[in-house]
Amino acid sequence: MSARFKDLVLDAGDHQALADWWCAALGYSRRVPPGGEEPPPREWPVPIHDPRGEGPLIWVSPVPEPKSVRNRMRLDVWGDTRELLGLGATLVRRRTGERNWDVLADPEGNEFCVFSPDPRTVPGVRLARR
Repeated sequence: MSARFKDLVLDAGDHQALADWWCAALGYSRRVPPGGEEPPPREWPVPIHDPRGEGPLIWVSPVPEPKSVRNRMRLDVWGDTRELLGLGATLVRRRTGERNWDVLADPEGNEFCVFSPDPRTVPGVRLARR
């Protein structure tokens, strides 16, 4: 084995606001330091996590430049496109007959795909079908 998945990192101009947006979108929380430790400075990356322990740890990392080209890697999520649009996502491409997902962008333009939950398989959202 050459590598093993650890975390996911999203770059952001306003990493604090984008961390909060993804927490709202995914049901995640900011990871708090262990008891007694001081919180990190606001300019440091923000770790967010799935409080159920099912999703990956995501770091929202500050960068000085805005997003300028299409993502080379993206998130795929199970969810409701309308709810995500209501949170501030933008529609990039609507699903079609041959594509069963919508492409949205978070408030900083990072694209992600939204799949409608399959009620037969989504209770704990451990899905690996594309």
